[in-house]
Amino acid sequence: MPVPLPPLNEQIEIGRFLEDQEEKFTHLVSKTNRSIELLKEKRAALITAAVTGKIDVRNAA
Repeated sequence: MPVPLPPLNEQIEIGRFLEDQEEKFTHLVSKTNRSIELLKEKRAALITAAVTGKIDVRNAA
């Protein structure tokens, strides 16, 4: 049974495109994970500051 394939140069072009997209997504995932870690650190610092009384949260609402 014949399997249709694009020409070799088109296959190579598709492969390069997919590699570029993978690199972009990997970079975005890394940036997102780093942002999540920084937000967790800031959250912990805010909770600590609120519990120790360094910031006043009584009138926050």
